[in-house]
Amino acid sequence: MRPLIGISCSYDQKEGRYFLNEAYVEAVIGAGGIPVILPGAGSVKTVTPYFEAVKGLILAGGGDVDPAYFNEEPHPSLGEITPDRDRFEMMLIKAALRRNIPVLGICRGIQILNIACGGTVIQHIPSEIRKPLKHSQSAPHWYPTHRVLLDKASRLSQIMTATTIRVNSFHHQAIRDPAPGFEIVATSRDGVIEAIEHSKHRFVVGVQWHPECLTEKDRKSRLLFKAFIEATGSK
Repeated sequence: MRPLIGISCSYDQKEGRYFLNEAYVEAVIGAGGIPVILPGAGSVKTVTPYFEAVKGLILAGGGDVDPAYFNEEPHPSLGEITPDRDRFEMMLIKAALRRNIPVLGICRGIQILNIACGGTVIQHIPSEIRKPLKHSQSAPHWYPTHRVLLDKASRLSQIMTATTIRVNSFHHQAIRDPAPGFEIVATSRDGVIEAIEHSKHRFVVGVQWHPECLTEKDRKSRLLFKAFIEATGSK
């Protein structure tokens, strides 16, 4: 049976609408799952029933997370924050981890996954990284623009059958301190953390790039989504 995969989404506060790039939906379908978009609102009581249905959770990209969640004041370059989405995703993450549900965090998703588990985030890469690469590319979404080095002993490297890959990049923030239990498993050449994973859960991986935009042209990205779907145990 094809597993239901919950995907968090963005929220336009001014227009009062939820939205998600179609690439997430297509990547899940292509890997053998059935995507279900989870609107970023509600309480613990509304989050818990999701996990009676969905077998995996994707934390999608989007705006910045409120730095209050990791005890910092806002940096001048902090982008728009969405309080309802932050609160909702924090509840989703904690509920998924309690149930050992597979989690894949993408871009903002890796950051809020790390924050929810007790880690911190660099609010603006140029303020802390000396001579950073261009992490907010001007190239098309499907085009990889810089290299990432994978730890050869990591699950991510084994999944992608590589120790070096090229990725796309659309972010100005990144993980500073990994949360307890998480390991750094990929970095770019300027030292920015590009991926983390948790060894005590069956599948909890976060990546800073957008593999959903690469699946059409990149086999390694397809392997990542396939491994995530397979981790649900529903195939």
